[in-house]
Amino acid sequence: MTRKQVLTTLLGLVLIAAMALVPMYVKKDSTINLIVMVLLYVSLASSWNILGGFAGQVNLGHAAFFGLGTLVTRSLWLSGWPLWAAMLAGGIVPVLLGLLIGIPAFKLRGAYFSIGTLALGQVLYVIVGNRWPLITSLPVKYLGSYSLAPRYYLFLGVALVTVGAAYILMRSRFGLGLAAIREEEDAAESLGVSARRHKILALSLSAFFAGLTGGAFAFYHVGYYPQFPFGPVWSFDAVTIAFIGGTGTIIGPIVGGIFYVVLKELLALRLVEIHLTVFGILFVLIVLFLPGGLVEAWQKVRDAFARRPGRPKVGRPLPQGEN
Repeated sequence: MTRKQVLTTLLGLVLIAAMALVPMYVKKDSTINLIVMVLLYVSLASSWNILGGFAGQVNLGHAAFFGLGTLVTRSLWLSGWPLWAAMLAGGIVPVLLGLLIGIPAFKLRGAYFSIGTLALGQVLYVIVGNRWPLITSLPVKYLGSYSLAPRYYLFLGVALVTVGAAYILMRSRFGLGLAAIREEEDAAESLGVSARRHKILALSLSAFFAGLTGGAFAFYHVGYYPQFPFGPVWSFDAVTIAFIGGTGTIIGPIVGGIFYVVLKELLALRLVEIHLTVFGILFVLIVLFLPGGLVEAWQKVRDAFARRPGRPKVGRPLPQGEN
């Protein structure tokens, strides 16, 4: 490992340790809830990024996987299943849906694929709303033992697993195949990369981690309408966060998640009625002028600082006699 990689790893471990200590030292539930929302959005955007960022397949129906994870996990957990088993099932069921739709959906490209996935999410939103129209609330025995700390650690674990899996995937040979498909699918096919197989596996991984995030959501909330997690807002939030931070990167969804949640809270307090419009304008500006998101903006600032006048340039040492 290089010195930079060692420092990055140490910094990551320090941040994880600090995050693990939050419930012990932060006493305000509102602050912990805010961090939980950051972790939720980081996980959701990172799971979307596996397909949308690494493979370049913009999925506008990501809420279908997130919603299935909440529905399956909540139903099995409240029926007596252990939470870990219910969450595992909540991750597997979206994968089965992903495999079911993957073969026909990937015959579509570009905007047609995005519209097709958006339609899938809307179909499930309507079906679940008609089938389960009442609020799902925790029974009294769960309310009596409800604690925020276990929910926080669950979201932290899901976020770490999702980001860690995305990191491993990105640095793998399979990740290189996804990048080739994202840049030029026909050229990748000509080099022996199976676009269909890569995209289906990326879709399955994206669906699995979205389902896990949905399972944590089901464990976290006291009560909500079952169709709520299937709403298109969850898909659009994941897309927005990934683009704000930087698609196709590991750090992008993390930076985007923090930026999105904090700015959303500030705008919601001061611009109650129009804060969503502000986010819409921000999203359009980033797509037009900073397609690489905040990660690209930081790189441009860093490069500009490195090239500023008066900064010493590092070049080859002069041989003796040229001094």
